[in-house]
Amino acid sequence: MVFSEQTYSVLVVSSVSKFNDALAPMLPYSDYYPVCFVTNIAAARREMLARSYDFVIINAPLPDDYGTRFAIDISNRSGAVVLLLLGSDSYEEIDAKVTPHGVFTLQKPMPTQSLLQGLHWMASARERMRRLESKASTIEEKMEEIRLVNRAKWILIEQLKMTEAEAHHHIEHQAMDRCVSKKEIASCIIKTYA
Repeated sequence: MVFSEQTYSVLVVSSVSKFNDALAPMLPYSDYYPVCFVTNIAAARREMLARSYDFVIINAPLPDDYGTRFAIDISNRSGAVVLLLLGSDSYEEIDAKVTPHGVFTLQKPMPTQSLLQGLHWMASARERMRRLESKASTIEEKMEEIRLVNRAKWILIEQLKMTEAEAHHHIEHQAMDRCVSKKEIASCIIKTYA
């Protein structure tokens, strides 16, 4: 595994014990932990409610559902990277349906090397998603700071009759003098006057 510093949690949804037995050695604890095997979609849904996973591998079909809708739902609603393993009889139709939702597919039967390559692609996709999640979190934090500072400026304008420029300067100056962020100064102003 190229991403040796990262460990990925894996949910395997498969009712075929022979497949599960063959897959387990491909998911060593050094790279994949925890690895949870469930045998149907209902159990997989419960497991996804209990914790989040980096990878979800679905060996279709399953006893209670084919797995297509579940794959799409997980791909759209979580940060998990989904791999749907499909029989050759339904591969083209289902692949066309799930690929636009970001679900990876592999056609069964497949050589071990194809599955290992699929795991590598999943790791690449998950790392990209981690970077995007981090960037989104940073943007959200910055937007929160801007909202707080703007709210504090309007309080200063209303309560102390400052202009917007004076209020902005006051917040920046206080942040520099106290060696804290503008967000902290804005929070103090809001608490003081609200």
